[in-house]
Amino acid sequence: MTVWRKSTYTGDGNNCVEVGHGVGIRDSKAPATHITLSSEAWTAFLKVVRAR
Repeated sequence: MTVWRKSTYTGDGNNCVEVGHGVGIRDSKAPATHITLSSEAWTAFLKVVRAR
């Protein structure tokens, strides 16, 4: 079973992106589907997000 985490910036809202360790990302409004990411792709994504 995958544990999905929401960003601490989400607050009490349900309109967010969730991250599942080793699985990928998903939209909290459509939890039945997700996008699988390699660890390299996840690292590249975080690098871009942090640079903004």
